[in-house]
Amino acid sequence: MNVNIFEGFGHVLIEVTFALIPLIILFLIFQIFFLKLEKEKLINIFKGLVLSFFGLAFFLQGVHIGFFPVGELIGEKLGEVSYRWILIPIGFVFGFVATFAEPAVRILNHEVEKVSAGYISQKVMLYTLSIGVAVSIALSMLRIIVGFPLWFFIIPGYAIALIMMFFSSKRFTAIAFDSGGVATGPMTVTFILAIAVGVASVIEGRDPLLDGFGMIALVALAPIISVLTLGLLFEGKGREHDSEKDRSST
Repeated sequence: MNVNIFEGFGHVLIEVTFALIPLIILFLIFQIFFLKLEKEKLINIFKGLVLSFFGLAFFLQGVHIGFFPVGELIGEKLGEVSYRWILIPIGFVFGFVATFAEPAVRILNHEVEKVSAGYISQKVMLYTLSIGVAVSIALSMLRIIVGFPLWFFIIPGYAIALIMMFFSSKRFTAIAFDSGGVATGPMTVTFILAIAVGVASVIEGRDPLLDGFGMIALVALAPIISVLTLGLLFEGKGREHDSEKDRSST
Protein backbone atom coordinates (compact mmCIF):
# COMPACT_ATOMS: atom_id res chain seq x y z
CA MET A 1 0.00 0.00 0.00
CA ASN A 2 1.46 3.32 -1.09
CA VAL A 3 1.32 6.09 1.49
CA ASN A 4 1.97 9.72 0.66
CA ILE A 5 4.09 10.88 3.57
CA PHE A 6 3.37 14.54 2.80
CA GLU A 7 -0.40 14.15 2.71
CA GLY A 8 -1.92 17.06 4.64
CA PHE A 9 1.51 18.67 5.13
CA GLY A 10 0.22 22.03 3.89
CA HIS A 11 -2.34 22.13 6.68
CA VAL A 12 0.40 21.29 9.22
CA LEU A 13 2.54 24.16 7.91
CA ILE A 14 -0.37 26.58 8.36
CA GLU A 15 -0.97 25.37 11.95
CA VAL A 16 2.71 25.75 12.89
CA THR A 17 2.83 29.20 11.27
CA PHE A 18 -0.12 30.45 13.32
CA ALA A 19 1.42 28.91 16.46
CA LEU A 20 4.75 30.71 16.01
CA ILE A 21 3.55 34.10 14.72
CA PRO A 22 2.43 35.40 18.18
CA LEU A 23 5.79 34.40 19.68
CA ILE A 24 7.69 36.16 16.90
CA ILE A 25 5.58 39.31 17.28
CA LEU A 26 6.20 39.40 21.05
CA PHE A 27 9.91 38.89 20.50
CA LEU A 28 10.04 41.74 17.98
CA ILE A 29 8.23 44.06 20.41
CA PHE A 30 10.73 43.23 23.17
CA GLN A 31 13.62 43.59 20.73
CA ILE A 32 12.52 47.07 19.64
CA PHE A 33 11.73 48.48 23.08
CA PHE A 34 13.79 46.51 25.60
CA LEU A 35 16.31 43.91 24.39
CA LYS A 36 18.01 45.75 21.50
CA LEU A 37 20.16 42.71 20.66
CA GLU A 38 23.06 42.93 18.25
CA LYS A 39 22.60 42.03 14.59
CA GLU A 40 24.66 38.84 14.81
CA LYS A 41 22.61 37.51 17.72
CA LEU A 42 19.37 38.40 15.94
CA ILE A 43 20.47 36.44 12.88
CA ASN A 44 21.22 33.39 15.04
CA ILE A 45 17.84 33.67 16.76
CA PHE A 46 15.97 33.82 13.45
CA LYS A 47 17.96 30.86 12.16
CA GLY A 48 16.81 28.98 15.24
CA LEU A 49 13.21 30.03 14.61
CA VAL A 50 13.40 28.70 11.05
CA LEU A 51 14.79 25.39 12.30
CA SER A 52 12.07 25.26 14.98
CA PHE A 53 9.39 25.93 12.37
CA PHE A 54 10.44 23.08 10.09
CA GLY A 55 11.24 20.82 13.04
CA LEU A 56 7.73 21.22 14.46
CA ALA A 57 6.15 20.80 11.04
CA PHE A 58 8.04 17.59 10.24
CA PHE A 59 7.45 16.23 13.74
CA LEU A 60 3.69 16.81 13.58
CA GLN A 61 3.56 15.29 10.10
CA GLY A 62 5.47 12.27 11.40
CA VAL A 63 3.00 11.95 14.26
CA HIS A 64 0.10 12.04 11.81
CA ILE A 65 1.42 9.37 9.45
CA GLY A 66 3.59 7.33 11.84
CA PHE A 67 3.14 7.57 15.61
CA PHE A 68 -0.66 7.45 15.76
CA PRO A 69 -1.17 4.56 13.32
CA VAL A 70 1.66 2.40 14.67
CA GLY A 71 0.64 3.10 18.27
CA GLU A 72 -2.92 1.96 17.63
CA LEU A 73 -1.73 -1.14 15.75
CA ILE A 74 0.64 -2.11 18.58
CA GLY A 75 -2.15 -1.56 21.11
CA GLU A 76 -4.60 -3.72 19.15
CA LYS A 77 -2.08 -6.56 18.86
CA LEU A 78 -1.19 -6.35 22.54
CA GLY A 79 -4.86 -6.39 23.50
CA GLU A 80 -5.34 -9.67 21.64
CA VAL A 81 -2.66 -11.62 23.56
CA SER A 82 -3.85 -14.43 25.84
CA TYR A 83 -1.82 -13.37 28.88
CA ARG A 84 -3.05 -9.81 29.32
CA TRP A 85 -1.07 -9.30 32.52
CA ILE A 86 1.98 -8.88 30.30
CA LEU A 87 0.55 -5.49 29.27
CA ILE A 88 1.60 -4.15 32.70
CA PRO A 89 5.39 -4.66 32.33
CA ILE A 90 5.19 -3.71 28.64
CA GLY A 91 3.44 -0.48 29.63
CA PHE A 92 6.18 0.17 32.19
CA VAL A 93 8.89 -0.20 29.53
CA PHE A 94 7.02 1.98 27.01
CA GLY A 95 6.49 4.69 29.63
CA PHE A 96 10.13 4.66 30.70
CA VAL A 97 11.51 4.80 27.15
CA ALA A 98 9.05 7.49 25.98
CA THR A 99 9.90 9.77 28.91
CA PHE A 100 13.61 9.11 28.52
CA ALA A 101 13.35 10.36 24.92
CA GLU A 102 11.04 13.29 25.72
CA PRO A 103 12.68 16.57 24.60
CA ALA A 104 10.76 18.72 27.09
CA VAL A 105 11.91 16.51 29.97
CA ARG A 106 15.54 16.97 28.91
CA ILE A 107 15.10 20.76 28.88
CA LEU A 108 13.47 20.77 32.33
CA ASN A 109 16.27 18.62 33.75
CA HIS A 110 18.90 20.94 32.28
CA GLU A 111 17.22 24.00 33.80
CA VAL A 112 16.85 22.31 37.19
CA GLU A 113 20.54 21.35 37.27
CA LYS A 114 21.58 24.85 36.18
CA VAL A 115 19.42 26.71 38.70
CA SER A 116 20.32 24.33 41.55
CA ALA A 117 24.05 24.67 40.71
CA GLY A 118 24.34 20.92 40.17
CA TYR A 119 22.66 19.99 43.47
CA ILE A 120 19.90 18.21 41.52
CA SER A 121 21.59 16.54 38.57
CA GLN A 122 20.02 15.99 35.16
CA LYS A 123 20.59 12.25 35.40
CA VAL A 124 18.78 11.90 38.74
CA MET A 125 15.83 13.96 37.50
CA LEU A 126 15.66 12.02 34.22
CA TYR A 127 15.50 8.64 35.93
CA THR A 128 13.05 9.93 38.55
CA LEU A 129 10.62 11.21 35.93
CA SER A 130 11.06 8.18 33.67
CA ILE A 131 10.33 5.74 36.48
CA GLY A 132 7.35 7.79 37.65
CA VAL A 133 5.77 7.87 34.19
CA ALA A 134 6.59 4.18 33.66
CA VAL A 135 4.66 3.29 36.83
CA SER A 136 1.71 5.44 35.70
CA ILE A 137 1.56 3.69 32.30
CA ALA A 138 1.71 0.30 34.02
CA LEU A 139 -1.20 1.38 36.25
CA SER A 140 -3.08 2.59 33.17
CA MET A 141 -2.71 -0.85 31.59
CA LEU A 142 -3.93 -2.43 34.83
CA ARG A 143 -6.92 -0.09 34.79
CA ILE A 144 -7.78 -1.12 31.22
CA ILE A 145 -7.43 -4.85 31.99
CA VAL A 146 -9.45 -4.82 35.22
CA GLY A 147 -11.81 -1.96 34.39
CA PHE A 148 -11.13 0.25 37.41
CA PRO A 149 -12.64 3.74 37.22
CA LEU A 150 -10.12 6.54 36.74
CA TRP A 151 -10.93 8.20 40.05
CA PHE A 152 -9.69 5.09 41.91
CA PHE A 153 -6.18 6.32 41.05
CA ILE A 154 -6.61 10.08 40.66
CA ILE A 155 -8.20 10.95 44.02
CA PRO A 156 -5.80 8.91 46.22
CA GLY A 157 -2.86 10.02 44.04
CA TYR A 158 -3.51 13.73 44.48
CA ALA A 159 -4.28 13.20 48.17
CA ILE A 160 -0.83 11.60 48.57
CA ALA A 161 0.76 14.47 46.61
CA LEU A 162 -0.94 17.12 48.79
CA ILE A 163 0.18 15.36 51.98
CA MET A 164 3.75 15.07 50.69
CA MET A 165 3.77 18.81 49.93
CA PHE A 166 3.63 19.57 53.65
CA PHE A 167 6.85 17.61 54.23
CA SER A 168 8.71 18.71 51.09
CA SER A 169 10.56 21.96 50.43
CA LYS A 170 9.06 24.72 48.29
CA ARG A 171 11.83 24.13 45.74
CA PHE A 172 10.91 20.50 45.10
CA THR A 173 7.18 21.25 45.22
CA ALA A 174 7.55 23.79 42.41
CA ILE A 175 9.71 21.43 40.33
CA ALA A 176 7.29 18.55 40.93
CA PHE A 177 4.22 20.31 39.56
CA ASP A 178 6.13 21.59 36.52
CA SER A 179 7.36 18.04 35.93
CA GLY A 180 3.78 16.82 35.73
CA GLY A 181 3.10 19.10 32.77
CA VAL A 182 6.41 18.46 31.04
CA ALA A 183 6.06 14.67 31.20
CA THR A 184 2.84 14.85 29.19
CA GLY A 185 4.80 15.82 26.10
CA PRO A 186 4.54 14.78 22.44
CA MET A 187 6.24 11.39 22.86
CA THR A 188 3.82 10.22 25.56
CA VAL A 189 0.67 11.77 24.13
CA THR A 190 1.20 10.73 20.52
CA PHE A 191 2.54 7.22 21.02
CA ILE A 192 1.54 5.83 24.43
CA LEU A 193 -1.98 7.25 24.31
CA ALA A 194 -2.52 5.65 20.90
CA ILE A 195 -1.39 2.30 22.33
CA ALA A 196 -3.80 2.61 25.28
CA VAL A 197 -6.72 3.43 22.97
CA GLY A 198 -5.76 0.50 20.72
CA VAL A 199 -5.66 -1.91 23.68
CA ALA A 200 -9.03 -0.72 25.01
CA SER A 201 -10.63 -1.02 21.57
CA VAL A 202 -9.99 -4.79 21.31
CA ILE A 203 -10.58 -5.94 24.90
CA GLU A 204 -14.15 -7.12 25.35
CA GLY A 205 -16.22 -4.93 27.63
CA ARG A 206 -13.87 -1.95 27.39
CA ASP A 207 -14.75 1.40 25.85
CA PRO A 208 -11.83 3.25 24.19
CA LEU A 209 -13.35 6.59 25.25
CA LEU A 210 -13.77 5.59 28.90
CA ASP A 211 -10.86 3.20 29.40
CA GLY A 212 -8.34 4.25 26.72
CA PHE A 213 -8.38 7.91 27.65
CA GLY A 214 -7.56 9.20 31.11
CA MET A 215 -4.04 7.83 30.91
CA ILE A 216 -2.56 11.33 30.49
CA ALA A 217 -4.10 12.34 33.84
CA LEU A 218 -2.12 9.55 35.51
CA VAL A 219 1.02 10.53 33.58
CA ALA A 220 0.65 14.12 34.84
CA LEU A 221 0.23 12.89 38.43
CA ALA A 222 3.10 10.37 38.58
CA PRO A 223 6.02 12.84 38.17
CA ILE A 224 4.58 15.03 40.93
CA ILE A 225 4.72 12.16 43.41
CA SER A 226 8.09 10.88 42.17
CA VAL A 227 9.78 14.31 42.37
CA LEU A 228 8.29 15.01 45.81
CA THR A 229 9.66 11.63 46.92
CA LEU A 230 13.05 12.60 45.49
CA GLY A 231 12.86 15.86 47.44
CA LEU A 232 12.17 14.03 50.70
CA LEU A 233 15.14 11.73 50.05
CA PHE A 234 17.43 14.68 49.26
CA GLU A 235 16.34 16.57 52.37
CA GLY A 236 16.77 13.46 54.50
CA LYS A 237 20.33 13.03 53.25
CA GLY A 238 20.96 16.73 53.83
CA ARG A 239 19.84 16.47 57.46
CA GLU A 240 22.01 13.38 57.97
CA HIS A 241 25.00 15.20 56.49
CA ASP A 242 24.42 18.24 58.74
CA SER A 243 24.12 16.05 61.85
CA GLU A 244 27.37 14.25 60.96
CA LYS A 245 29.12 17.60 60.56
CA ASP A 246 27.82 18.74 63.95
CA ARG A 247 29.04 15.54 65.62
CA SER A 248 32.49 15.79 63.98
CA SER A 249 32.84 19.45 65.01
CA THR A 250 32.12 18.63 68.63
